[in-house]
Amino acid sequence: MKHALLISAFLFSATFVLGQSKAPQYSSLAAKADSLYRIKDYKNAASTYSKAFKANKWEGTAAERYNAASSWAMTNTLDSAFAHLNSIVNEMGYSDYSKIATDANFVALRTDKRWQPLMETVRQNEDRAAAERMNNPLAAQLESIYMENQKSQTELSAMEKQYGWQSKEVARHRQVTKAMDSLNLLKVTAILDEHGWLGPDVIGTKGSSTLFLVMQNADETTRERYLPMMREAAKNGAVTGLNLALMEDQLALSQGKRQIYGTQIGRDPETQAYFVLPLEDPDNVDKKREELGLSTMATYTARWQINWDPVRYKQDLPSIEARLRAKQDR
Repeated sequence: MKHALLISAFLFSATFVLGQSKAPQYSSLAAKADSLYRIKDYKNAASTYSKAFKANKWEGTAAERYNAASSWAMTNTLDSAFAHLNSIVNEMGYSDYSKIATDANFVALRTDKRWQPLMETVRQNEDRAAAERMNNPLAAQLESIYMENQKSQTELSAMEKQYGWQSKEVARHRQVTKAMDSLNLLKVTAILDEHGWLGPDVIGTKGSSTLFLVMQNADETTRERYLPMMREAAKNGAVTGLNLALMEDQLALSQGKRQIYGTQIGRDPETQAYFVLPLEDPDNVDKKREELGLSTMATYTARWQINWDPVRYKQDLPSIEARLRAKQDR
């Protein structure tokens, strides 16, 4: 079953782990804190992040510590904010200078005497990371694929705007892009076969994103082949929970099954209303999403003006699937 899937763009950030996160309460507490952070409940997010780190011998990922620092900064608890930032900058090599320099949540920190020395270290980390990527053939190769893909997408958007999406110019460009995607897939699968699914600590943020983006556009057989490798990589922090959920759901739907995590959103061509594509277990989807550190369905679907109600969804699901089957049979 081939559905037209609507997938929002996401920013991917590197996830580095200090030690191994094995505490039983850690994952659930961290996921809860992430959810609170996304809805801007900074006070409760900050305290919940602290509970998560305490349950895990004060260890955590760079992304979680960054969000914890942001939460403490927004509650004007500057010492705690700097403690978390110092951890990811000095111990974990945080290097995204542009992000931290422009993050509005850190406004309260910028007049503190500790801010400039911290930012100088971030700049040094960024320079060092750039130098390491230049000396890393795999990172360089994947970054080249990433830039090539981005250029192609930009050109396609410009052509669609100039000539129309059904024009011969756009059709010709799509054929070129398809050939390029096939070649890039061969390069990526060769890397995966030899090295496994590498994380951003090895191949950089763009390199990590490239592995996912190329595999996301691969044929069904290839995605199914590498999905177990991706699952293992997610356990080690080399793949984000979000990327794994996207891959799981897209593959399930392409195979005529129902999705697991509810990441895939469709749109009714007549009413223009968005809806959640067929979902396997609406009653327990939030528990499954929490295991991957994702927000609740209510929070996730709100961006498409969907009022998530699992009871109502189960009632609507037969008609949703019937409409999709009828569309496929046309």
